[in-house]
Amino acid sequence: MTLAEVDMSRFRWGKPLVVAIDGPSGSGKSSVSRETARRLHAAYLDTGAMYRAVTWYCLAAGVDLQDAAAIENACEEMVLAISTDPDREHVAVGGEDVTTAIREPEISKAVSAVATTLGARAELIRRQKQIIADSGRRIVAEGRDITTVVAPDAEVRILLTASEESRLRRRGLQLGGTQSAAALEEQVLTRDARDSTVVNFHEAADGVFTVDSSDLDFDETVDAVLSVIRRATH
Repeated sequence: MTLAEVDMSRFRWGKPLVVAIDGPSGSGKSSVSRETARRLHAAYLDTGAMYRAVTWYCLAAGVDLQDAAAIENACEEMVLAISTDPDREHVAVGGEDVTTAIREPEISKAVSAVATTLGARAELIRRQKQIIADSGRRIVAEGRDITTVVAPDAEVRILLTASEESRLRRRGLQLGGTQSAAALEEQVLTRDARDSTVVNFHEAADGVFTVDSSDLDFDETVDAVLSVIRRATH
């Protein structure tokens, strides 16, 4: 039996357990974080989905993605609802279900314009901190700057990383092999390069554990993350 199969649903029950997982595109942080939340019977927050929702809103409203002030205003006025149930992926903007729409290639291409707008980042970080607080502080939250900006005081902070080859392969499989090599590089490597101008998600900050999933399968990566959680809270 792997650690991922061990019942950890009561682990640290009654005590705060915020697990912050950072990392580059294609490292597996979304799927691994979601499964980790399931194992811990914790809430789950996909902060990347929030940036994608703002991007969808801006495109739908005709907001100029070169206009930082307009993006910031759109972000502040947007009515966003996001599920924190790891078994229910649901994102709505103004009551409209955009769960599938925010994963479209056009959103992936444009999301860095929002992610690198400091005013929009500040507003989403404020919302993310509130969601974590409202969760009762038993939550797995993942994203670009979770470990250093959103939840620097989390009980467990992890940088989940992987080699470029592994990250490109995983993203290609995630998209069902529909993207060309150039498109994958744009979505993974080029986007990371743009986003890294405002946040560092390639190197672990002090107190942040690193899990390299390059040579690990999904269950092994979940095992590694759960091992870190147990060790960090021992």
